[in-house]
Amino acid sequence: MDYLKAFLAGGLLCLVGQLLIDKTKLTPARILVSYVVLGVILGAVGVYEKFVDFAGAGATVPLTGFGNTLAMGVRKAVEEKGFLGIFTGGLTAAAGGIAAAVIFGWLAGLIFRQKDKS
Repeated sequence: MDYLKAFLAGGLLCLVGQLLIDKTKLTPARILVSYVVLGVILGAVGVYEKFVDFAGAGATVPLTGFGNTLAMGVRKAVEEKGFLGIFTGGLTAAAGGIAAAVIFGWLAGLIFRQKDKS
């Protein structure tokens, strides 16, 4: 049942993103940034944690989950370090994911050859 909930929640987030691409003039980059900001806002007010409890990976894997991770990292760092935590908490919390993205992107660049679009 956990897999079904994760699939439905993640699929719903993707469906909303696809509808925004198809029905509005928003660029995909703006939609992605909006998802991260939405995750930060919902995480900051404590709503996103309930969604994560329900959907599991369907809520933590999409970009809204990244925004939530940033918000939780900032909240924890502010509690521990005070004002300085605002600047360090988000990157500390997301460092593993950011490092993995950079490393795997670099490896993909080494393995695969770039092709011209023409």
